[in-house]
Amino acid sequence: MREISLDRLRTLVAIADCGSFAEAARKLHLAPPTVSLHITELEERIGAPLLLRKRAQVRPSAIGETLLKYARRLLEEAEHALEDVRRQVQGLGGRVRLGASTGAIAYLLPQALEALARDHPGVDVQVAVQTSQETLSGLSRGALDIGLVALPQTPVPGLSVKPWRRDPVMAFMPAHWEPPARVSAQWLAAQPLILNDASTRLSRLTNEWFAAAGQRPAPRIELNFTDAIKSLVAAGYGAALLPHERTAPSPDPRVTMRPLRPPLWRQLGIAHRAGELDRPTQLVLDALWRLRLNRK
Repeated sequence: MREISLDRLRTLVAIADCGSFAEAARKLHLAPPTVSLHITELEERIGAPLLLRKRAQVRPSAIGETLLKYARRLLEEAEHALEDVRRQVQGLGGRVRLGASTGAIAYLLPQALEALARDHPGVDVQVAVQTSQETLSGLSRGALDIGLVALPQTPVPGLSVKPWRRDPVMAFMPAHWEPPARVSAQWLAAQPLILNDASTRLSRLTNEWFAAAGQRPAPRIELNFTDAIKSLVAAGYGAALLPHERTAPSPDPRVTMRPLRPPLWRQLGIAHRAGELDRPTQLVLDALWRLRLNRK
């Protein structure tokens, strides 16, 4: 079936607005025979008159009024679509899909998004809460554009993974406990624990830290949601090992933090597909790199 051209609909709208074929031709910078041909083609396609000609005045028929309603909407949508594409080509707009863990989303990503919204409000960042492995898989499939992942990672063909941040892992404990100034694995293993679930890189990191001291504690509960873990700590349910970013807000007054002995670090990287990136993706990466903070 032959489709209706937007140019023909634009001509119909111009005639309805101007009330004249000749005025519509001047407005559209078309020859009068071309304007007449557009309407003839539309009427043949519809199978009914679209315009009523009385003396020097042209006005839409009932069928023409119905088509005009849709024509105006379609032309407006087409213009919006072209404007969105233009803005994306110019780097002023576009969608970027980002995968990250709950910890990165809670305290790190909002800072980058705030700066991005201020400097490039047309860039829409869609965030998916995922583990590092899910994020890398999404990048490989083309379902994501950027990922914040725990390091180290096994190299993945076609992906670029670079170190981004290095933040200390701290012991979070109920404030009424009396912990030492620096918490050891031996001391902490004797306490009730709330740890990250086994699917996370942080779980493997903390297990290795305990194992290096000959400890294999059994946690009371395993979760993969940082705020829920902190809430349980505040309620006195147990202690947790969590990264603490310098820019993160102070913990609940019912929670106390202590550094670990020996120190433990959580390292994050930024991952994306290798090769040339589109402008919106590069803008998001630039905002993230400005948050880079190496703590040694």
